[in-house]
Amino acid sequence: MDLQKQAQPRDTAPRVAELRASDADRDRTADILREGLAEGRLTAEEHAERVEGVLHAKTVGELEVFVRDLPAAHERPAAPAYAPRPVPGALPEEADAGVVAVFSSAVRRGRWRAGRRLHAYAVFGSVEIDLSEAIFEYQQVVIKAVSVFGDVQIRVPENVSLRGTGGGVLGNFEVSPLDSADSRAPVVYVDGWAVLGNVEARPRRGRLVADILERVQDKVDRKLRRHLGH
Repeated sequence: MDLQKQAQPRDTAPRVAELRASDADRDRTADILREGLAEGRLTAEEHAERVEGVLHAKTVGELEVFVRDLPAAHERPAAPAYAPRPVPGALPEEADAGVVAVFSSAVRRGRWRAGRRLHAYAVFGSVEIDLSEAIFEYQQVVIKAVSVFGDVQIRVPENVSLRGTGGGVLGNFEVSPLDSADSRAPVVYVDGWAVLGNVEARPRRGRLVADILERVQDKVDRKLRRHLGH
């Protein structure tokens, strides 16, 4: 019996570098290359060549080759900050906007302004709310979602925080929790019910709110200018 061979642990799990690359992995790598180009670390020709390689990469290890000489690829993300629920009374009871589908479908997507409260109702219909390109003017956004024999689908960027509480009566109410590494990132709360229907909220991988800090600062500056103007 070969004792040395017997003592060696079996490692059948694939290494991270050997895992198949997802579209989100490619998007993150492309963002690092874009940052390298903006900082002058890459020439336009180098950037174009590496982006083409990223599009054809099959594994995570192949993606790492294109960014391993760039500082952003080695930065450790900050620990996520848990997002507490809104304090009662901090947000308005009246909805800033509503999306209603009765025996029909309704969609809110693209470049739109997300208010502090949004109501979504699907009655024998379907509602889709996509926040992946929305403009967040407030850090806290509440979505009240009610589905009766219908379907409500909610998608958020992957660098915001997502929380939810609700229930289902012979239906499905599912929110995939998400914590942003940036404590100043928007927080989306989903509440509601699914009665013989479906409510689902989850992040849309590869979609990011790229200018969170700029938006917050711009809002503060506008408020300050209005205050000084009075």
